[in-house]
Amino acid sequence: MGLALATSTAILPAQFPAAPTFSRDVAPILYRNCVTCHRPGEMAPMSLLTYEPARPYARSIRERIELGIMPPWHADAAAGTFLNERRLSAEEKDTISRWVTNGAPQGDPRDMPAVPVFAEGWTIGKPDAIVAMAEPYKVPASGTIEYQYFAVPTNFAEDKWVQSIEIRPGTRSVVHHVLVFASEPGVAARPQPFVQRNALGAAAQQAGPAVVAALRNRVQNAASARGPLIATTAPGTNAIVFRPGEALRIKAGSVLTLQVHYTAIGKAETDRTSIGFVFAKANPKQEVRSASFINLQLAIPPGAINHRVDSQIEFTEDAHIVALFPHTHLRGKSWEYRLTYPDGREEVVLSVPRYDFNWQTYYEYAKPIAVPKGSRLLAIAHYDNSANNKANPNPGVEVRWGDQTWEEMQYSGITYTVD
Repeated sequence: MGLALATSTAILPAQFPAAPTFSRDVAPILYRNCVTCHRPGEMAPMSLLTYEPARPYARSIRERIELGIMPPWHADAAAGTFLNERRLSAEEKDTISRWVTNGAPQGDPRDMPAVPVFAEGWTIGKPDAIVAMAEPYKVPASGTIEYQYFAVPTNFAEDKWVQSIEIRPGTRSVVHHVLVFASEPGVAARPQPFVQRNALGAAAQQAGPAVVAALRNRVQNAASARGPLIATTAPGTNAIVFRPGEALRIKAGSVLTLQVHYTAIGKAETDRTSIGFVFAKANPKQEVRSASFINLQLAIPPGAINHRVDSQIEFTEDAHIVALFPHTHLRGKSWEYRLTYPDGREEVVLSVPRYDFNWQTYYEYAKPIAVPKGSRLLAIAHYDNSANNKANPNPGVEVRWGDQTWEEMQYSGITYTVD
């Protein structure tokens, strides 16, 4: 019996490894996944760079990780599907959970890894060209700030092949997100490898051909007014860097439109956001293009808890989908993109079951999706216009298309190449 007890005691350390500590085990995880936002001067509410500011939030950190809220990643797909994934492994989640369960100890400060070195200035390197808002915008200390739109000429004297794009807010703490659109000079729109196939609603069909034509014109005009979306920035969003041999062409004389969502932080600030471009060193083998498809006919009934709105495009040439950008506002609930091939086979290429307006994510595929001519891409958005939606500005009204957050959109950005 004494021998058995001695043997059991000897194997206890292997069965029960030492509890994780912040310095040795947790800090490396936070440095890899969290401190891009959770550090002084960024949008996140607290810093996770050191133990002292992180410790009071230990239980909250565990809860948000277990609920899948943090890190903020909303696509339902196998790991490795997208280039810009924000995920923790099962082992990393377990480490943080055990750290909190065991009292969130600091451990030996000498075990702390080196603090990450964050890029001063541009993460894409020194830009070949920088364009910026003409004047700083004065952000008030309080109140709701409507979306602001700024026209910024590129002043490019010739067409440019762009390898990287980065948006830099002048005062990051007050900028929630920025969308950058590029409109090209001239009347004729550049050809796209797809056409929109939205079905008009029953009311429009009953109204007659004139109304149908007007609605179609409205869709086309709205899609082309600001040009295609070429870049975004939001909490956690990275600069856009195209693969070697691929580049985005911005034509001479193009004008950028910046849609900026400002957030008051309790004190008045100013912001002058800028966009940096790194040009390709040689003409690319493949041109990357950006476009969008939308549904302006949305009408979300008061109190609707799961209202569906579709939009659809049909490819008229062989192409590859490089990235997709689903965009709705505060009532947006979920997104799904279904690709139907010419042979009738259907595939879900992007599922976002819990859409979050606060995270504007351009989902970049690790392997672009081959799309044969004749394929159809269906975008399905669901909306929660009920009182159950805590972010809902007013569940008692019908909601239609509009730029403001209390209105809605059914907007899909798409980046692609043409074979």
